[in-house]
Amino acid sequence: MSTTPQVKLAHGNPLMVDYTPEAAVNAGTVVVIGDIPFVSHNAIAADELGALAAGGGVYDGTADGALDPGERVFWDDTNNKFSATAGANKSFGFVVPDSEADEDGDTVRVVHSPGIALAGAGSGS
Repeated sequence: MSTTPQVKLAHGNPLMVDYTPEAAVNAGTVVVIGDIPFVSHNAIAADELGALAAGGGVYDGTADGALDPGERVFWDDTNNKFSATAGANKSFGFVVPDSEADEDGDTVRVVHSPGIALAGAGSGS
């Protein structure tokens, strides 16, 4: 298993949730569970209780192509990159206003917001 982080926390106060992995997880790894990409801030040993970020942080990671500020991005778990393509990729969040990627391999900053509740948004309630 590579020890190079897939993403790195830039800032924020992520919501952390308990997680016990079957196999060891490195710090900076995006762990996809169902349709949700979580982030491990610390290494977690196999079968040991740890924690994953469920949202709220801002992370630096690699883009798989051009990404614009405010664009919704998805986690490509095969290539370990942020992507504009939904498909089999999982919703990670949005490119922050002061960041963008011009091409594949660029570093981009993304707010981790994998599940957005839009019910009632814009309804004035």
